Amino acid sequence: MSAEQQIIKLGLDLPEVPSPSGNYVPSVQTGNLLFLSGKGPVGLPVGKVGGDTSVEEAYQHARSIGLTLLSVMRDSLGSLDRVERVVKVLGMVNAAPDFGQHPAVINGCSDLFIEVFGESGRHARSAVGMGSLPNAMTVEIECIVEVKSD
Repeated sequence: MSAEQQIIKLGLDLPEVPSPSGNYVPSVQTGNLLFLSGKGPVGLPVGKVGGDTSVEEAYQHARSIGLTLLSVMRDSLGSLDRVERVVKVLGMVNAAPDFGQHPAVINGCSDLFIEVFGESGRHARSAVGMGSLPNAMTVEIECIVEVKSD
């Protein structure tokens, strides 16, 4: 089943691609790689994960970011069916100092990519804690995808 068909089957609504909040673009393609700029969660929930925000809430924030990243992919490529595979995900968690469950948070995005792309959604990944993130958002995620050859 294609990624576009899988989006329909899963009943997912992809959000509008947000406008950049600085001097950058949502994505850049070079060769067969598409680099997506970091995105934050829909509604921009704020706080420290492991303090103000639970792992479960932050997992949902990461999932919402995954939906936004899918929107950027579709907008950039014309169709999610042009994605060959998700190559790399970098997940940054606005974490309380003693927090250590960063991978459990970023799984929200990773799980979504596997639901949509199947085995092609499995990727290399880093899940790291940050002392702060822009606008005090809980999670920021960026990724790299391989684009199918024409």
